[in-house]
Amino acid sequence: MASHTASQRYLSTRGGSYGLSFEEVVLKGLASDGGLFIPEEIPSLPANWASAWKDLSFEELAFNIFSLFISPAEIPPVDLKELIKRSYSTFRTPDVTPIVTLDEEKKIHLLELFHGPTFAFKDVALQFLGNLFEYFLVRRNQGKTGRDREHLTVIGATSGDTGSAAIYGLRGKKDVSVFIMHPQGKVSPIQEAQMTTVMDANVHNLAVDGTFDDCQDFVKALFADPIINKTHRLAAVNSINWARILAQITYYFHSYFALIRSPSFVSGATIRFVVPTGNFGDILAGYFAKQMGLPAEKLVIATNANDILHRFWQTGKYEKKPAHGVAASGGAPEDGAQAHEDGVKETLSPAMDILVSSNFERLLWYLAYNVYMSPSSPVSTRRSTAGEHVRNWLAELKTEGGFSVDEKILAAASSDFESERVSDEETLATITSIYSAVSPATSQTSASGTTGKGYILDPHSAIGITASLRSVQRNAPPTTHHISLATAHPAKFSKAVEMALQGQPGFSFGTVLPVEFHGLEDKARRVTVARKSEGWEGVRRIVVAEVEAERAAADKLAAS
Repeated sequence: MASHTASQRYLSTRGGSYGLSFEEVVLKGLASDGGLFIPEEIPSLPANWASAWKDLSFEELAFNIFSLFISPAEIPPVDLKELIKRSYSTFRTPDVTPIVTLDEEKKIHLLELFHGPTFAFKDVALQFLGNLFEYFLVRRNQGKTGRDREHLTVIGATSGDTGSAAIYGLRGKKDVSVFIMHPQGKVSPIQEAQMTTVMDANVHNLAVDGTFDDCQDFVKALFADPIINKTHRLAAVNSINWARILAQITYYFHSYFALIRSPSFVSGATIRFVVPTGNFGDILAGYFAKQMGLPAEKLVIATNANDILHRFWQTGKYEKKPAHGVAASGGAPEDGAQAHEDGVKETLSPAMDILVSSNFERLLWYLAYNVYMSPSSPVSTRRSTAGEHVRNWLAELKTEGGFSVDEKILAAASSDFESERVSDEETLATITSIYSAVSPATSQTSASGTTGKGYILDPHSAIGITASLRSVQRNAPPTTHHISLATAHPAKFSKAVEMALQGQPGFSFGTVLPVEFHGLEDKARRVTVARKSEGWEGVRRIVVAEVEAERAAADKLAAS
């Protein structure tokens, strides 16, 4: 690690694209060699961070953390503070990401990340990213008119929450077109309505008749396509965009300080973060926080039946499909989840129904960088070696459907992470038990939308709590606290919540529904179906036509 310098630059996990600035990697999204951007150095925290930061607000913490990664020459401090203020003024609580104690005896705490405009954790990053895009474009387009203005074509894929969060972060932004692909019929009704009822002219929803992984493959193919890249400036909003990871680092520090300020925290106790994980972006932010110096004892990966990450930590094999007969803790491979033809299982936690976790590539790079070369080796050699290993692993994943790592890599991965796999049945049982166990006095009823007898978890957050309860058995309180990330409001996943709580005393789903959701599913919609059979080229045709129509309309308006 290194201390912050004014010249923080970024490189690709696959060995190329060295020396890029923060602005370049935010606007580019994906490296030209197909890799993901990472900082050349992970900055160390200031020597006095523990005392100087302990009472800071969320916005103040964000400014201090972002300043370690963004050169003031790129974004002056006064502008960065304004970007942060604008991004988090949209949240329904001044704490932005408050922490709630669910079980005082077991020291299990819930980090509520769903207080943004779309009631999902991704608002924390995408409100900031939307404002970043606008900031950079306004600066680049100063004094330009018509077709001389730079235009950003944002392309993303969603398994549920990224889409609406990206749309709400980018709707109406000048010189930005946003295209979000979602798997047709495989996101929750509320999530689909949140996306498709936004009528801003720059917002385009594409329903792909496939899976999330198909959508994600289309995104990567477009970013690698030289034809569209010659005519359009593409940008990413998925967690492949480095700014998404950066923004999420803040709430690890914010929750840490909230916990150590609480009366229940005893000096010397350890802290574990438990993260429901699909694409590995949310927990990767925790990894960066830990590498910077946040004293987290462990990061616990919580997966559903789509358990490629859990199987990696158990076996050292990263495979799209599990080998026949491989056992997985927390339920058998066929635990009631419906298997799709390509191996993705449809579960009650659809945002985690992902076959391949894109951000895992970033961790692989750091593992290879730290394991395969001596710290005394030239930095350039260590970087190129790490990039070579990542390229080889990813090539094997593409051609063979998986790859294996050696014991040294797995041991390094296990020094920071543990994993758990949670079945649909266990997810429902946890929603029921937490509702029954937690009284209204200890749940944030007004903030979470929970009313009646107890706290209501969404299915993704319930997976995190289930994993926390298992971890507690291995790491007994009061010496260990668990902070489990609550990634979405329960109203977004009515099917699972009603399955778990129907008939429970005091439960009525109508009382859980935020006022913002009332009548949402009855609003007019705009969505285009993209056929999987037409491939990513079909998506390219749609994108090119829609962007041209938008720009032509803007030209006409400017001429009138």
